[in-house]
Amino acid sequence: MFVDIRVQADDFSVADEYLALRQRMPESTGAVASFAGLVRGAGTAADAPGAEVQTLYLEHYPGMTERSIGDIVNQASERWPLNDVVVIHRIGELAPCAQIVFVQVASRHRSAAFSACTFIMDYLKTAAIFWKREDTAGGRHWVEVTDEDRERAYAWETKESGP
Repeated sequence: MFVDIRVQADDFSVADEYLALRQRMPESTGAVASFAGLVRGAGTAADAPGAEVQTLYLEHYPGMTERSIGDIVNQASERWPLNDVVVIHRIGELAPCAQIVFVQVASRHRSAAFSACTFIMDYLKTAAIFWKREDTAGGRHWVEVTDEDRERAYAWETKESGP
């Protein structure tokens, strides 16, 4: 299985990532699922719901963050037969609508590709080691994992197929 995990400040090209996969994928690949996440313009802070986000700032702990993402990918590969996984997560200061995360999964079958892509994204939200700060007109605040994100991750633990 090919695995590529990147934590970087630079933007990425979804098209380039897909083309690179097509060049390296084995003939047994029958499905590719991907997800590209964007920075939301509406804030998530409890003290300022709906506040317009001016920037989102992400910090990480080099080495530890990549290992936490690797653990998530390993868990996915234990659940589904995967051929290829790419996870790119950006750090630094990002503006609303900027790309923040990319997950691409290839497998023999679409159900495995879709499920693994969703699983990886759900756990990136709850288990990957990042610190996120929203800067709004009302001030700065650190973003916490939401109850909804925790529930989605918990659903994978309690069901074989997940949410």
